[in-house]
Amino acid sequence: MSAPDRSSGAPDAVVAVERVGPEAAAIVHDVVHAAFSARPPLDPPAAALAETPAQLERHLAEHGGLLARVDGEPAGALVLDPSGSTMYLRRVGVVPALQHHGIAAVLIDAAVEAADGYDDLTVVAREELPATIAFWERQGFREIGRRSPNVELRRPLRTAVYQAPDAEAMRGLGRSVAGQLRPGDLLVLTGSLGAGKTTFTQGLGAGLGVRGQVTSPTFVIARVHPSEIGGPPLVHVDAYRLGGVAELDDLDLDTSLDDAVTVVEWGEGIAEGLSESRLEVNIVRGEAGDDEGADEHRRVEITPVGPRWHALSFRGLG
Repeated sequence: MSAPDRSSGAPDAVVAVERVGPEAAAIVHDVVHAAFSARPPLDPPAAALAETPAQLERHLAEHGGLLARVDGEPAGALVLDPSGSTMYLRRVGVVPALQHHGIAAVLIDAAVEAADGYDDLTVVAREELPATIAFWERQGFREIGRRSPNVELRRPLRTAVYQAPDAEAMRGLGRSVAGQLRPGDLLVLTGSLGAGKTTFTQGLGAGLGVRGQVTSPTFVIARVHPSEIGGPPLVHVDAYRLGGVAELDDLDLDTSLDDAVTVVEWGEGIAEGLSESRLEVNIVRGEAGDDEGADEHRRVEITPVGPRWHALSFRGLG
């Protein structure tokens, strides 16, 4: 498993990730200890700092881990720790000299492959490290529990994650998703104001071949865009000012939702009752302090929910 390092600091480097066992305990220990030692002091200290190579060897003998190398040199590592249907990621770290170069994200992509057959990935972060928690959230993880000082975050493994560096890339992703859709499909879009929900929907409209300019329906609540190519119409809804699913059902539309592709912006917690199956599309904005161009960069997480999507995968889109 390998991927180019996309950071501006090491444009030609290639990150190679390998599955490792107890034979790599000393190397993994050095990487993890260096990474955790570079963090601010914590009380109580991170358990990783007290762990010996022999203890880590026993952990790796059970379920293995992942080791990332850059130009052949150890750069990052994590330990795999399955529990039931969940794959926990332990001791996730990148050596200080190579942090902020995308290596952790490559490790997480490799962990998704290594956890094939499990329902989700879970990590435990420290609440004193908000930047670390924000990193996990940008990778598709969401907080599921907090017992001070630990925060547990989980990412469903069916979630496909895409990078959209600009508006055109966002529209392109929407066009790609449109190729998987059929009448009756529901998409629930979430994301902060200006994250790109309407831009994504513009791509959907282009992919579906609908008539009319797709713009935010904030003031009209809903718009119907008929197809110009014999496909389903696009129903574009803004649920920001709606009080619940009953108000969605009461919308005076020119078409049945069973015959259309329906996109609901701000629909989380409201639109799920429209169908037992849906695509949840969460758009996360780039943050200040990230790489150059973060203001335009978006991370798009697509999670298929319900029986409609059991046989389909969204990992090859984008």
